[in-house]
Amino acid sequence: MMILVTGGSKCGKSCCAESLMNTVDGPKYYLATMIPYGEEAFSAIDRHRIMRADKGFLTVEQYTDIDRVEIPDGSSVLLECLSNLLANEMFRNKKINICSDKIAADILRLKNKTNLLVIVTNQVGYDGICYERGTAGYIAELGRINQKIAANADKVIECVYGIPVILKG
Repeated sequence: MMILVTGGSKCGKSCCAESLMNTVDGPKYYLATMIPYGEEAFSAIDRHRIMRADKGFLTVEQYTDIDRVEIPDGSSVLLECLSNLLANEMFRNKKINICSDKIAADILRLKNKTNLLVIVTNQVGYDGICYERGTAGYIAELGRINQKIAANADKVIECVYGIPVILKG
């Protein structure tokens, strides 16, 4: 089963995703994609570590190429988060890489190995602001990946003010 959890900034997505993982038995992996750059990133990483402490997760840090992660078949995985993964893949090597197809394929391969795959993503691009080319391209790529993953997900949940709203499944 694959579940996509989406929503705006600080809306409870991570808490919702972790609660979905609390219902499974067997090995649980937390696939962390945030590269720790700067104080804000370290603060977010620490906050998430505290949230999942004592919940039985094995943490794997994989910033790009999630198809290379060694996860035993039949495990459960929480991928946190698709937005960071895209940024890492898209802007690697100081050039813009169009990679939504690659990331979606990597995620679908991961789905086929797991009992449960929960993916956290973000809703961006609703503010109506015209961004420079790189940022606008990132927003468009994230929209494409979110659509692909949502189409293949068994369930899609949007978190609104801490309230999970089921959009699919």
